Amino acid sequence: MVAGDRSAERRDLDKAQDRAAAVADPVGFVDSPELLVIDEIQRAPELLLAIKASVDEDPRPGRFLLTGSSKLFGMIAAPDALPGRMETIQLWPFSQGELDGEPDGFIDAIFARGPEVRHESTVTRAEYADRIVRGGLPEAVFRNDAGRRQRFFDGYVQALIDRDVRQLSDIQHKGALRNLVRLLAARSATVIAANSLETALGLSRPTITRYLQALEEIFLVKRIPGWSRNLGTRATAAPKLIFVDSGLAANELAVSSRGLLRPGAPFGPLLESFVLSELARQLSWSTERAELSHYRDHNKYEVDAVLENRSGQVVGIEVKAASTVGTDDFRGLRRLSDRLADDFLAGIVLYTGTSTLPFGPKFRAMPVSALWQAASGI
Repeated sequence: MVAGDRSAERRDLDKAQDRAAAVADPVGFVDSPELLVIDEIQRAPELLLAIKASVDEDPRPGRFLLTGSSKLFGMIAAPDALPGRMETIQLWPFSQGELDGEPDGFIDAIFARGPEVRHESTVTRAEYADRIVRGGLPEAVFRNDAGRRQRFFDGYVQALIDRDVRQLSDIQHKGALRNLVRLLAARSATVIAANSLETALGLSRPTITRYLQALEEIFLVKRIPGWSRNLGTRATAAPKLIFVDSGLAANELAVSSRGLLRPGAPFGPLLESFVLSELARQLSWSTERAELSHYRDHNKYEVDAVLENRSGQVVGIEVKAASTVGTDDFRGLRRLSDRLADDFLAGIVLYTGTSTLPFGPKFRAMPVSALWQAASGI
């Protein structure tokens, strides 16, 4: 429980009576002598001004805990998003370490020990496929029956579109938005530009841009920015898009864990999306403060994930669905290493094999499961 052992008053704005009270008397609704937990705050944005006034009058920290399924700052109806008065924590679906009781220490380990990190794995390709299809949403994880899990995923996405997206954006083409979600799943872990979707969806570029923003605000997708040492270039580089939960993406593609292993199945893109989302989760608690980007240059050199800490040290990560790795798989990582010289700490190819293998002083092939089984050792 986020509130810990503290005594707290809890109100749920999904309940009609709580929502009606919030709208009728916002000031009275937020008046509480103890911690006030308000769930689904986006359902009554009128409360934000009342909370702001209360916090300005009594600035003691920790008086309110606001939870919700969409970003407060993205709400088009929000009169004030409490700038400078709140701290935002994004709650991701379960990580693989949380599900398995493992340390989830890869990021701290790789920045502390670089290519000296070693990991041996017993996880098979079939087990990786199972993990991708299961995802990390608690309601899906605890549904062992595949049919029940699929029905949950279907209902979850539809509920987000019907309720949360409509609070964030002016949605005029709900059917087209549903098609956009499926199309994004098919293009998971690729660079997405609004103009590339215009023909497929029959929507204008501004509309698609707005819909993409809304899908990110409700935590369905995440855009990974392009990396560059030039901050101006980085800000304008095309982002790569992933689903926040790999199970949702697999369900949108109607693919099972067994189906993922067939020739021509989207195992590679979904595995990359899975890895990027695990890295993003881990960055929310790792000791090492780093930013997650991807690298792509005009000469078609690419690196799936670039982690850069505040000292300018960089770790590059490639993701391969194969159980073997060759020298060519390090092509983009070597390019990045040449550009960065001493600032390049390590280049890792995460693959579905079982052993850590050297490919040069700073380069290693490493099992994907190192993400959640490697301990930091610091």
